[in-house]
Amino acid sequence: MDTRSADARGDDRTVPDAGRRPALRGHPWLTLIVVSCGAMMVALDSMVVTVAQPVIQQELSASLPQVQWVTTGYLLAVAVLLVGAGKLGDRFGHRRMFLIGVTGFTITSVLIGLSGTIALVIALRVVQGLFGAVLQPATLALLRVAFPPERLMMPIAVRSAVLGASTAAGPILGGLVVEHLNWQAAFFLNVPIGVVTVAIALLFVRGTGPSAVRAPFDLPGLLLLSTTLAALLWAVTNAPQRGFTGPWIVAAFVVAALVGALFLRRERRAADPLMPLSLFRLRPVAIGVTLMALISFVLFGVPFLLTFYLQNVLGLTPAQCGIQVLWLTLVMVAGGPIAGSVMSRTGPWIPVAVGMTLTGVALLGVMRLGAGADIHALTVWFVLLGVGFSPVVIGATRMIIGGAPVSAAGVAGGLQQTAMQIGGSLGTAVLGAVVAARVGALLPDRLHAAGLVVADRAAAVQHVAVGDPPTGITGAGARLLNTIADTTFVDGMDTALAVTAVLAFAGALAALAGRSPSGSEST
Repeated sequence: MDTRSADARGDDRTVPDAGRRPALRGHPWLTLIVVSCGAMMVALDSMVVTVAQPVIQQELSASLPQVQWVTTGYLLAVAVLLVGAGKLGDRFGHRRMFLIGVTGFTITSVLIGLSGTIALVIALRVVQGLFGAVLQPATLALLRVAFPPERLMMPIAVRSAVLGASTAAGPILGGLVVEHLNWQAAFFLNVPIGVVTVAIALLFVRGTGPSAVRAPFDLPGLLLLSTTLAALLWAVTNAPQRGFTGPWIVAAFVVAALVGALFLRRERRAADPLMPLSLFRLRPVAIGVTLMALISFVLFGVPFLLTFYLQNVLGLTPAQCGIQVLWLTLVMVAGGPIAGSVMSRTGPWIPVAVGMTLTGVALLGVMRLGAGADIHALTVWFVLLGVGFSPVVIGATRMIIGGAPVSAAGVAGGLQQTAMQIGGSLGTAVLGAVVAARVGALLPDRLHAAGLVVADRAAAVQHVAVGDPPTGITGAGARLLNTIADTTFVDGMDTALAVTAVLAFAGALAALAGRSPSGSEST
């Protein structure tokens, strides 16, 4: 069989009536609808499950670490397979991998809802994460196949808006379902979405045929990369509790570095490498991956800190805190298509640089608010953060997906998702560690100067590092302790925000430096 002709036809041999739908099968905007549904299912599931976790813990008599692994196991499974799943799509067809991912994700959702033990829930969440990893790179790769590079900006913006809307709606929908039905229904929500997505994908999506490459699949590379990412993400996730210098954390970082070096050595020699290192010689891909990691560092790390600031320092209720964070999400959703439209005309480089700059300015603005901030002023900076995030997320995705050749679209999609996972994990871990270190340096001297004595200084630092005053003092001393705790936490948070602002401004410079020497914005 002529493989090139199969590629040109798309993977239509699996659908008998493909030839009778020339106007609809493979239509770019129908493809966008399908992949957006798949991406929405994954994003919605993550937020809904977060809301359901306390009820799962109670009804299945689970410990706190077990409940944490309901999410941690899923995220690790997703992260370690993203690039490998993208490569499978490049080799065997993105439409096929998308259908496998959606179908598997839906079936495991049903099985989780039918589970009666926490151990089975955790195991099935890991399996669900593997299918999620198969699904996610395919959504971006199918867009790369359906749209030429110069028209990719708007579909990526629409997909990003769908993800943002799903993330915003997830906690609300999850709360209603769990409160009025049960925690199992939180997983059964995926069934109608999955069934509809598979049905319309079978009808309307045109995929790529199998690759012409006949070299064996790079299984050693997949194992080495998965081990590297698993060790790295485990270390980053657990470092805030165990300390970055803890023996297990250091060992995990060493394993990640050594196995990662073996992976790079393997990829330079493999006949058909899992992750072609030549991709990183393409300027848009290399800079796009860097920018995606940087913006994810900010996007996940800063709201993580600000939730403690809003509730423990400013005294907002969880609902009021959620509304503030919702401002950021809503602006990102609304700004996505606008940013996509602008970048369709200008290219990604300048808008991404502007977005990174606005993000840095917003972070500096939050730093000026202090322990007695006006909530309206905070809303302004949250809105500006959302305005800054939109063009960076969309533009960096466009650089990675559009900068890679179609033959590596799946790997490029996996790289985009992996950069987001690693950046987000580093953001929460590193910023939390910066706050804790700063609080640990300031708090003892401030307590001594105020004439206050706490029984356990280490415990006091842990409390203040999340904006919560230590216990054990009453009366006037308690009021003074509250003031010291608030100001010390804010000083620690400001240090973390300053670090993040520097990274944002560095990202703006990287985007400007990435423009071609001629100033062309076409890439």
